[in-house]
Amino acid sequence: MVATGVPQDKTGEAREVPSSKLSVLRKHPIFCDLEPEAFDQLCRYAKHSTLKRGATIFSKGDPGTSMFAVISGTVKISTSSVDGRSAILNLIGAGEIFGEITVLDGQVRSADATANTSCELFIIDRREFIPFLRSQPALAMKFIELLCTRLRRTSEQVEQIILQNLPGRLASALLRLTEKHKLAPGGRTIAVTQQEISEMVGMTRESINKQLRVWADRKWVRLEHGAIVVLSAEPLQAMAEAGSGDNGD
Repeated sequence: MVATGVPQDKTGEAREVPSSKLSVLRKHPIFCDLEPEAFDQLCRYAKHSTLKRGATIFSKGDPGTSMFAVISGTVKISTSSVDGRSAILNLIGAGEIFGEITVLDGQVRSADATANTSCELFIIDRREFIPFLRSQPALAMKFIELLCTRLRRTSEQVEQIILQNLPGRLASALLRLTEKHKLAPGGRTIAVTQQEISEMVGMTRESINKQLRVWADRKWVRLEHGAIVVLSAEPLQAMAEAGSGDNGD
């Protein structure tokens, strides 16, 4: 269940969303080729919501009633075991969408979504989006391509966890996060904590810290409060490709 509702004005109607925020949808590869009339229709479905850090957006097992686009901030997609262990499956940043799988298949949520920072979202209800999608066959094909990309990425992550050692898994995770921010100013700065990295690669925070300090000494990365700056991607790429070896020291 979404933690905060759509902001309301004094009459109880949803506030008009500024065009600068709607540009997040227009710039997304999924929606960028929509005809102006179709895009305007999509925008009428987009409800604006602001969430504080730590707010639950949806939980595993919830009905998949809506899809989300991130305007600003970061959303954490995660799952947890009965004994309290957590695994981060993805960090969704500004300009990305999430929650589309259950909107398309009508099933329940397969993971938890939490506001990793204070963030702004667009929420698009399934009851409005599915009829719209049926009227836009080119858009439907783009969603098929997006789902294929998600599946390939998941397969890569499973392969890394099973076959790679810690340095290889850590290097792969840093490169994947860097790739998502490559077009942003200072795009090699990854706003992620060492605890979050540990939950992404399935190792202890202490092991992550030890390996990152080795790489910091080599000037491959720089450690900042709540962030990791990738200074040299090439050795990390080599480490990821050779990740089935014994160690990365």
